[in-house]
Amino acid sequence: MSLGIIALLLALWPLAVHLHILRKYIPVVERIFQEKPLFILPFGKPVPDAEEVALATPDGLTLQACYLRTDKPRKGVLLFGLEFGSNKWACLPYCEFLREAGYDIFTFEMRGQGASPAQKGYEPLQWVTDFEMIDFQAAVAYLKSRPDRDPRGVGFFGLSKGASAGLMVAAQDDFIRCVVVDGAFAWLTTMLPYMKQWVLIYTNMPRIARHIPGWYLRIAARIGIRRIEKIRDCHYPYLESAMAKLAPRPLLMIHGGADTYIKPDMARALFDLAQEPKEFWLVEKAKHNQSIQIATDEYKKRVLEFFDRHLAGPVLPQAHGAVRPEALPAETAPR
Repeated sequence: MSLGIIALLLALWPLAVHLHILRKYIPVVERIFQEKPLFILPFGKPVPDAEEVALATPDGLTLQACYLRTDKPRKGVLLFGLEFGSNKWACLPYCEFLREAGYDIFTFEMRGQGASPAQKGYEPLQWVTDFEMIDFQAAVAYLKSRPDRDPRGVGFFGLSKGASAGLMVAAQDDFIRCVVVDGAFAWLTTMLPYMKQWVLIYTNMPRIARHIPGWYLRIAARIGIRRIEKIRDCHYPYLESAMAKLAPRPLLMIHGGADTYIKPDMARALFDLAQEPKEFWLVEKAKHNQSIQIATDEYKKRVLEFFDRHLAGPVLPQAHGAVRPEALPAETAPR
């Protein structure tokens, strides 16, 4: 065999591997990405003194929401992001102690979730899309428009999918002054570790698969995501690029040390993309969305202290915008 033929074969080998992965592996990634999680979805019971809210979105949907007022002197207002599939009352285990401590709570059911109407042709999954972004942007706009709004801004507290969507919106809008998330995840930092594991199984060429570089898997992940976007007629925002935009607003990121869905290393990789001030708390032995059950007292203590420190006090100048002239101390914020 001539050197020219050998050189040609060596040049074509990477292309052959690429085509094999596109044909054999990417469809597997697409299928797994679109599977619904297999866990019991939490539903809470209505609160008698809640203010029921019809939340209008710019694209014509009316989402079910509620505003829970504190009966104490108000320290601030919190927007709570629900986990995938739950109803608005499921926020209570996470928010009732904050309400009792002096915070108003606003939460809503994303489109196709709880009692909120579904969008024709769109089935929500656990991943955040541009449609959930629209819903969260509508929620922030609503809080800005209330007669009893807090002109200093609001805090955000979110769980799982709701945490991820809230991070995206917080990166865009400095009306959100500080952020607490539990079980947050992004598609790329979640997919890549799994893809490194699956490529050994599904490509039927384990010796070669072990040497596939991370940069190539990133390309393969993006190819898969673009295909899914076409199938589902939606867009998956890139949370990884938004993380740095939170600063200088503070972030507290909570994650379960025994989370088998979004493993701690995945959460840490996302956290590392954020700038200071930030704090990462790994709750040992806690599974996905179970940190509050495993470390109840410490969980409530840390979350309350975070909001008391970063939301209840006066507004400080931020890189994303100067202090609004109408900003008021907590005790004089309008009700």
